Amino acid sequence: MQVNETPILDQSNNETGCCARFQPAGWNDQTFDFDNKKFVRAKTRSLMHIPINMGQVFGRTFQAIQDAQANDDEHTLVLSRELSAWQAEHLFSVVADVPDQEMVELSGEFRTKVFEGPYRNLHKWSEAFEAQLEQEGLAVEDVYFFYTTCPKCAKTYGENYIVAVAKIEGKPYKKVH
Repeated sequence: MQVNETPILDQSNNETGCCARFQPAGWNDQTFDFDNKKFVRAKTRSLMHIPINMGQVFGRTFQAIQDAQANDDEHTLVLSRELSAWQAEHLFSVVADVPDQEMVELSGEFRTKVFEGPYRNLHKWSEAFEAQLEQEGLAVEDVYFFYTTCPKCAKTYGENYIVAVAKIEGKPYKKVH
């Protein structure tokens, strides 16, 4: 796989008209190399780890990305991580700068692991993935999660795939403007 590239997401396999059905092949136990990969950074509020304005933030951010023609539908990637029990950040992969949005870049090596099940297992999955990587002699800087479908689509498809994305080495993202 090329630098800054992720597996193709087949948008034609979309029974819901919302989220495409996720195919885990190409995502599990993979290594991605990012070199100044562009993202729009947005934050959501949470109440004891439960998001309370995610729909609004995601809708507004996706619209800004569409308006700037900065989306790549075949390589959609949103990396999410909790900053606290009250706030989370979300990094939306883009192919160009998006006006009036906070732009950041990620560089380094990222390892992935696909999980399937309810969101409440995130903490357990994160610990297991970090332990696996440590056994391989890798130091983990951060773990992000790629929620491949919204809750409604996960229910429709009967599968709730979540990809853990661990930053292994390199510098943290830098704010570019």
